[in-house]
Amino acid sequence: MSEDIRLATCTYQEFASTMGTPVRTTAGHPRFALSYKLAGHARLVTPTRDLLKINARDAYEWGYRRLLNERGIDAIRNELTAIAGSHDLDAPLVLLCFDRLNKLAPADAWCHRLMLATWWTEQTGAEVPELGAMPVAAPKPPPTLFELG
Repeated sequence: MSEDIRLATCTYQEFASTMGTPVRTTAGHPRFALSYKLAGHARLVTPTRDLLKINARDAYEWGYRRLLNERGIDAIRNELTAIAGSHDLDAPLVLLCFDRLNKLAPADAWCHRLMLATWWTEQTGAEVPELGAMPVAAPKPPPTLFELG
């Protein structure tokens, strides 16, 4: 079991081969042509179809974290290590999904890959960078005369 496995996250659409080894984490296959070959499907971190029906972030995250905890960090690490297999072990496994976070309002910019990244960091201490475009924060309003003061 490798403690040194490196992870990152991104969308299928934004992934480039220079980012690392692409890994599917979605219940469904991409319905568009990919310009790269997937290294595998990380089934243990793939949300269930029932989870995908939940639209409330808190309820979804609670259910997804429960699923990850039930499957366990050791089994998930083993699956990811097996997928990494003969690929470039210096490159991160890039866990892919469909959600383009920069297309959403900051409050709505959530998906399972970000929840997985947070959970993984809590479990292992290893950071999991997001390689896709993140939502742009709303611009700050100009200071009022009172604030300038």
